[in-house]
Amino acid sequence: MQTYFFLVAMLLYAVCALVPVRQGGLISAVTAAAWLLHGAALWFDMRTPGGLRVGFAIMLSAALWVSVAAYWLENRNFALDGLRRLVMPCAAAAAALPALFPGSVFQLQGQAPAFGWHIAVAMLAYSTLTIAAFHAVLMALQESRLHTRSPAPNWLGGALDQLPALLTMEKLLFRLIRIGFVLLSLTVLSGIVFSEQLFGAVMKWDHKTVFALLSWLLFAALLTGRRWRGWRGKTALRFTLAGFATLVLAYVGSRFVLEVVLHRGLA
Repeated sequence: MQTYFFLVAMLLYAVCALVPVRQGGLISAVTAAAWLLHGAALWFDMRTPGGLRVGFAIMLSAALWVSVAAYWLENRNFALDGLRRLVMPCAAAAAALPALFPGSVFQLQGQAPAFGWHIAVAMLAYSTLTIAAFHAVLMALQESRLHTRSPAPNWLGGALDQLPALLTMEKLLFRLIRIGFVLLSLTVLSGIVFSEQLFGAVMKWDHKTVFALLSWLLFAALLTGRRWRGWRGKTALRFTLAGFATLVLAYVGSRFVLEVVLHRGLA
């Protein structure tokens, strides 16, 4: 059943990406329907008797699911049609991935009850920083369009013209980064606790730990530089995208290599 939900959600996301901006009511309704179906599919797909299905596809799909919700909420206060043009195609692709790459089952028996909260907070951290990365890409495109305006607008150019001012976009970006940084900090701290339970060591120095800590340091440096040095513009965008890229490598990228390239299970 969840496979059909994933596929229908994918189609609805694709439709939502193509609907003209003047059809605001239709966009909102289609987005809500796709998001609900996507969420139901994730719920049925991840829950297994005594365990939890995990993998790069499910993690990426869940991150885009939360990102769609963040877009929908932000769009109620600001005109962010350009964000829709970026998020919806990515959400459509992510909705189809769990049907193609089912991942593997992680047994929860014997784990602390709070372990599920660790996974939930980690997904929220990934999702919040994913939508922040979309914001950063939009701001880069918006700034580029201001300097090299084309006389013949295309579908994305028209959406960029309807975005709030760069200063407002920057405020939204740092609000998302602050929320994502708090969630990422909680993820790292709770990960240290569960690492001791699972592996008998306070910190398991594998690729996931190294990339997660590197991402945390990049976002910490960005927020510190913003607070004390007034970092903004291209510097802020570079740090945001670098932090997001290392965060993707920490789990999604490594799981992709293990599951798709090396055909290995949980590691």
